[in-house]
Amino acid sequence: MSSLRRSGMLGFSVVWFGQMVSVLGSGMTQFALTIWAWQVTGQATVLALVVFFGYFPRIVMTPIAGALVDRWNRKLVMMLSDLAAGLTTIAIFMLFKTGHLEIWHLYAAAAFSGVFGSFQIPAYSASITLMVPKEHYTRADAMLGLVESASSIFSPIAAGALLAFAGIGTILMIDMASFVFAIAVLLFVQVPQPVRVSSEEPKKRGLWADTVLGFRYIFAHRSLRGLLALLLVVNITASVWFALLSPLILARSGGSELSLATVRMILGIGGVVGGIVVGIWGGPKTHRMQWILLAVGASSLVGTVVVGVGRGLFLWTAGAFLAEALMPVALGANQAIWQMKTPAHLQGRIFAARIVVTQLGATLAMILGGILADRVFEPFMSGSSALARVLQPLVGGGPGAGIGLMFVLAGLVGVAAAVAGYLYRPVRDIETLLPDAERVTPNT
Repeated sequence: MSSLRRSGMLGFSVVWFGQMVSVLGSGMTQFALTIWAWQVTGQATVLALVVFFGYFPRIVMTPIAGALVDRWNRKLVMMLSDLAAGLTTIAIFMLFKTGHLEIWHLYAAAAFSGVFGSFQIPAYSASITLMVPKEHYTRADAMLGLVESASSIFSPIAAGALLAFAGIGTILMIDMASFVFAIAVLLFVQVPQPVRVSSEEPKKRGLWADTVLGFRYIFAHRSLRGLLALLLVVNITASVWFALLSPLILARSGGSELSLATVRMILGIGGVVGGIVVGIWGGPKTHRMQWILLAVGASSLVGTVVVGVGRGLFLWTAGAFLAEALMPVALGANQAIWQMKTPAHLQGRIFAARIVVTQLGATLAMILGGILADRVFEPFMSGSSALARVLQPLVGGGPGAGIGLMFVLAGLVGVAAAVAGYLYRPVRDIETLLPDAERVTPNT
């Protein structure tokens, strides 16, 4: 196993495979609990709250997590994050088997997992910079995106079958085993540690100073500020997908689990196709920002808007496929820009700051989206006002029409954000205006 302890694309690929298995297990659990929560309550707000409680604690903890990731052993941080997620699944399993599982338990479990999950993304993202050669950044980042997409395909299929024949308990047991596998895989891979730069990293700097350093670095560069603002808007629009896709499909299909599983599967297939294409291609080597803007605009228009106007599986699946197939280009190119333009020894803090800003808005939009869906948009589109009658040919009427209108509006905002990014030169030309950060040989 000594060869696996080396870094590079081999070491990264081993870690990637372990995460693939873990995320597949988590995806099965998420799908099964989504169906359970919908059957118990029938409310979009409840599903949105589960997402909210998973994201909000993560956002609160992320700045501190980013500072600690740059101080601690990144491999150990990744292992502890997986362990915490596994313990959450064990708790849900025990509550379910004893007949005591309630909706608020899902909120608490999501919050606990979110706290420890705040360490995971900065640790993994910063580690790629040191494990993988610069020319493979986009490919490696696309592979990470492929993990979530593959889960979207196989998790609903597997969970749907197991719900019918074995039940939620079996799904939770599989999820627990997947976390054990992910942790075991990390034992055989060497994750390099960044070299400290004494002039920029005073040994006696306090945790609070380290926590805000990432924010200070980003806001000191106009191009990074502009890119961060673009990502914030994109994440807010994407929150519609995270929080309201399941209520949209379930409401418009009469609660069909098969319809929801099919749309999520096709959504995942789109991401896998896009991820494979970027993985083979390697992603754009130049003009990455223009590729990002093009992918964001196209995904919003032919993906989000199409799902919003759809009233059957054809348009739902077509829009879901196109939306997700285009995003690996944007996500991979975006992450590559951040990895090239920021110093490796500061990336835990910089990436944490980026996550806080972009996901705070998205998380608040998630919870607000559920409330607006239940109390504003759904009643509005089911009513008989003049404006509702004008919009009904576009998104229909009855259950799900209001959420469909929210998808359409989110898609149009995404298109506008892409156009604004292109018109703002510090964002459009970030690759030439902002020099690459010097790369230092890592500690092994």
